Amino acid sequence: MSNWITLFLTLVIQAMVSMALLTLPVMAPVVAQDLQVSPALVGLYVSMTYAGAMAASLMGGASVKRLGAIRVSQWGLVLCAAGLLLCAVPWFPAMGLGAVLIGLGYGPITPASSHLLARTTPKHQLSLVFSLKQTGVPLGSLLAGAIVPSMLLALSWHSSLGVVAAVCLLCAALAQPLRTELDQDRQPHVPIRWGSWITPIRMVLAHRALTTMAACSFMFSMVQLSLTTYLVTFLHDDLAYGLIAAGLALSATQLGGMVGRIAWGYAADRWLGAQRMLLTLASLMTLSALASATLTVETPQALVLTILVTFGASAIGWNGVYLAEVARRAPEGMASVATGGTLAFTFSGVVIGPPIFGALSTLFGTYRAGFVGLMVVASVSGILLYLSQRKSQLVAASR
Repeated sequence: MSNWITLFLTLVIQAMVSMALLTLPVMAPVVAQDLQVSPALVGLYVSMTYAGAMAASLMGGASVKRLGAIRVSQWGLVLCAAGLLLCAVPWFPAMGLGAVLIGLGYGPITPASSHLLARTTPKHQLSLVFSLKQTGVPLGSLLAGAIVPSMLLALSWHSSLGVVAAVCLLCAALAQPLRTELDQDRQPHVPIRWGSWITPIRMVLAHRALTTMAACSFMFSMVQLSLTTYLVTFLHDDLAYGLIAAGLALSATQLGGMVGRIAWGYAADRWLGAQRMLLTLASLMTLSALASATLTVETPQALVLTILVTFGASAIGWNGVYLAEVARRAPEGMASVATGGTLAFTFSGVVIGPPIFGALSTLFGTYRAGFVGLMVVASVSGILLYLSQRKSQLVAASR
């Protein structure tokens, strides 16, 4: 089967689970008004989903080995659908369980797709192909932002969640005809043990290159989720933007991330290599965070958008190059295990990044303080990448 067909399939699945995860946050104001609670509770939902995703990603490699990548992806879509249906129940315990199920469905999708793409993609195309697949994350965000509000005009929020759940199940069904061919390397007699949870972490810590990637993804994800979580509020509260204008700015930032993922993957394959590309992106994140912290009400909108699109291109666009490098550095046939291990660190950054950003902003009374914090985090990741590359060069020169 063509690796481009595999790429298209994994892209669609990635976009669908990303849309599923963001459907409730997009409709949060409507849901909060109906349930008479604060919309800020959506932060708890996000934390619960990513906690579930972190646990599932650690089991992703073992599950892929036993069940096959397509079957794991199908189960992920089914779990997301079940979680969405539970979130449609106006009872907080059910919604909490739904959030965890969505996270459990979301978590193993990337290890499964990494296994498929590492097996079917030529080495010289890895960064580009992985970057193309990872555009599914911002694509899912765009779909949620574009489709869910329109559905709410015609349907209740409960029914809207049900519609997205139905599409997840449809996507799982459409993947079935490809399962026999793409899951032919599965090992159905391999048991899944409790030790499978720790195996990916041990693998990451045992390989210096994987440890570096995990540490950088931890910091990069802090920057990415803080930017996307607080951008609209920052523009509205600190720069006096209307909500529609702020929302459009967020969409432009996501679009920058989509274009960036493809451009950075191509550049990494053709010219720079993954490590130099990631160092370049860390530098762009640092400069963009600094520039964002200096924005004022008087800053021209064109300049604000230029800075934010650049910020999005780097802070949202790094994932494909990073995942390709993890797959490249993983032991033969262990791409899904290595990906699951590094993703545990990535999701940890997702969980703690936005709260730290919010705490800094509250402490200093402005969201600019949060962006200064992001500048520091991006700088540290850049230094780590530089030192890692420098050490690799010295080792190579001594041979």
